[in-house]
Amino acid sequence: MRDIRAYLDAEVEARNCRDELCEERPDPLMVARCTRDQHHALTCALFAYGNVKAIVAFLSSLDYDLIDADEAHLRCQLEGKYYRFQSTEDIVQWFITLKGLKSLGGAEQVFLEGYVRDGLLEGVNSLISTLYACNPYRSKGYEFLITKPITSIAKASAMKRWMMYLRWMVRDNELDMGLWSGVRQSDLIMPLDTHTFSVSRRLGLLNRKQCDMRAAIELTETLRGFDPHDPLKYDFALYRIGQEKIL
Repeated sequence: MRDIRAYLDAEVEARNCRDELCEERPDPLMVARCTRDQHHALTCALFAYGNVKAIVAFLSSLDYDLIDADEAHLRCQLEGKYYRFQSTEDIVQWFITLKGLKSLGGAEQVFLEGYVRDGLLEGVNSLISTLYACNPYRSKGYEFLITKPITSIAKASAMKRWMMYLRWMVRDNELDMGLWSGVRQSDLIMPLDTHTFSVSRRLGLLNRKQCDMRAAIELTETLRGFDPHDPLKYDFALYRIGQEKIL
């Protein structure tokens, strides 16, 4: 395990630079960093599923000022736009919802209300529940985008997009933005996707065979053994190792 830690530390050091976010190695974080705004970043994180080039292309096509636009302007600007499971109406309604979240104090404030009360996952639940409360609109694509609150860790998915968003907001380095205060890096949970899951199992960092919240927590605990204060510093390196098929 000591050799694996040394290998991962070297990968972290090599990849903690702006050059990792480029057209040759695209990532939704490169779009989020253009504005360094917590609500634009939330849009980037929740739409971050599927082919990474398609994700970046779609996110790059969204004007930043849509966050504060009225409904008429939204419908004009987003006419004919869709992304995988989200229809034009889903995307319009998402920006209406996001504007409502801002009016309630914003994502950080809503997250902290749950986080202070009962930890990281309750913070996520607070955000998800508030988003649904902001807008009565529902569809399969819209609900897929936001997901559902976590009612049981045993039955929860890995919530990769939400965990990635928290990493962007809390950690502050050459990649992540560190826009929030009051959340401990040590409390973050790994954003577990298929790349990170596969690489972690091959390296012996993860035993669980199902890519879910339990696996994300197990991997986070293992990485706390490498760095108890910042276990998620290994996330981007593990993701890239899998994405680039290095192993």
